[in-house]
Amino acid sequence: MSTLTTTAPVEAATATLHLTQILVSYEDAVRLLRIRDTYDWHQRVWQAFGGRDGGPRDFLVRVDRKEEAYRVLILSRSTPAKPDWCPTDCFGTKKIPDEFFEHRCYRFTLLANPTKKVRSNKAGERTKNGRRVPVSQREELIGWLERKAQIGGFAINVDSLRTIPRGREFFHKDGISQGTHSAVEFQGELTVNDPVQFRTVVAAGIGSAKAFGFGLLVLAPISRAD
Repeated sequence: MSTLTTTAPVEAATATLHLTQILVSYEDAVRLLRIRDTYDWHQRVWQAFGGRDGGPRDFLVRVDRKEEAYRVLILSRSTPAKPDWCPTDCFGTKKIPDEFFEHRCYRFTLLANPTKKVRSNKAGERTKNGRRVPVSQREELIGWLERKAQIGGFAINVDSLRTIPRGREFFHKDGISQGTHSAVEFQGELTVNDPVQFRTVVAAGIGSAKAFGFGLLVLAPISRAD
C-alpha cells in the first residue's frame, strides 16, 4: 500500500487535487488511536480511502504537532471519506481550484527525508551498489532540493531558504521491525518555470518515504502586492 500511483505527466498535471485537514487531540491520538509513530499515522490515513486494500496510493500526507492537537494534511487525487475515528467537526476537505496553480511564485514548506547514495562501506572500501545515508549539511541540502526543483519545473530562491533539522523519525511495522527517517523541513520561496512539471511534482511529492509523512509541498501563492 505504499506505492504511489504513476500517471502520464499530462494526466498528472491536469488531475483534480483535494486538500484535507484532520485535527486529532493528543489524548485521542495516544489513547484511542494508539499512535506511536509515522507508520501508525500511515495506516490510519489509509482508512480515509476505504475499499482499496492492496491498491496503489494516490495521496501524500504530513503530520504536524500544533499547540493542542496533531494536524494531518492530506493531498490526494481521489476524494477521501471521513474515517470512523475522526469527529465530524475535525475533518474538512476541498478541491484545489485550477487557478491555484496559475501563480508564478509561491511560499512553500516541505518536510522531506533527504538522502544520498555512498559507494563505500564503514571501512572505506568501495562497494558495487552503495547505500543510502541522510543528507545533513546545509550546502548538500540546498543541492538536493535544487536537483528536485529542476526536475519539478521550479527554482528555489536560495536567499529565502531555511533548512530546519527535525531529528530522526522512528517507526515499527508489524510490531517487530524498526526503521528510521531523517526529517528536514525546508521553508522559503520558489518560482515556477514549467507549470506542467510543477503540478505533476506537487501531486507526486518530493523525495523518499512519502508513505511516512514526507514529500508534501505545502504552498501559498505570492501576489504582486507582496
